[in-house]
Amino acid sequence: MHDNQEELNEPQLLATRYTEGPLLVLAGAGTGKTKVLTHRIAHIIEQSLAQPYEILAVTFTNKAAKEMQDRITNIIHADGLNIGTFHSIAARMLRTHIASLGKDLTSNFTIINQDDQIRLVKNIALELNIDVKQYPAKMIHIIISKWKDQGLTPDKIGESDFIAPAYRLAKIVYFEYQKQMHASNAVDFGDLLLYCNQLLIHNPDILEHYQNKFKYILVDEYQDTNAVQYVWVRMLASKHKNICCVGDDDQSIYSWRG
Repeated sequence: MHDNQEELNEPQLLATRYTEGPLLVLAGAGTGKTKVLTHRIAHIIEQSLAQPYEILAVTFTNKAAKEMQDRITNIIHADGLNIGTFHSIAARMLRTHIASLGKDLTSNFTIINQDDQIRLVKNIALELNIDVKQYPAKMIHIIISKWKDQGLTPDKIGESDFIAPAYRLAKIVYFEYQKQMHASNAVDFGDLLLYCNQLLIHNPDILEHYQNKFKYILVDEYQDTNAVQYVWVRMLASKHKNICCVGDDDQSIYSWRG
C-alpha cells in the first residue's frame, strides 16, 4: 500500500480497494470523490490488476482530466493511462477506425465549434424558408443537440418526438445539417459519441478490441452523463464489468438530465 492511502478515511479506503465488479460512489461536494478515483487507479496498478494502458478514466472537461492525471502522477508513476473527456476519447476511437464507420468522413475530420454549428443551422433554415425570427437557429440547434444526446439520428425521429411545432422543423434541418457536415468532412461534439456508438454497435470486432483492452473503466461526475454517453460506457464495460462511477446527484450541472 502506498503512503498516500493513509490520507483516506474508512469509506474512501473501502471504495479504493473494491476492485471486482461495478462500483457507484455517491457523495457530496468536497468529500474526496476524485481522490477516491485517483487512489483507486493507483491501487489497481500497484496490485498488478491491470497495466496503466488497460485503464480508462473519463470525465467532462479537459481541466478535470488534467487534474486527474496530475494527481495520479503524484501517487504513482504510470505511463499510458487513457484519461480524457468523453469527447476526446471518442474522437480518438473514431479517427482510428473511421473507415469502418461507413460514412463519407476521413480520419482528419474537423470538429466544428458551437458558433459554427449555429451559423450552419441558420443558413440551412434560411435555405428551407424557415422563419428564423419565429424559430431561431439557436433553438433548432438545441433540439438537434438534444436528439444527439439521446442517440437519435434523423431517421430515428418519429411523431412522438415532436413535442412542439419547432421539433418538426428541426428534424428537416437535422437531415440537411448532417448531409452538409459530411460533405465538409466535419462533425460536431454530439456526433463524436453518436458515431462512436454506431461504430461499436455495427463492428463487433472493434467493440471486442476495446472491451478486452479496458479492464477497468472509471467515470467522474457521473451525474452529468447523458443517454448516449451511458450507452457508450455500458458497451465498453460489458465484458469485464469493472466500472466505477463517481458523482453527486445534487451537483448536476445539467439539471434537466436528472
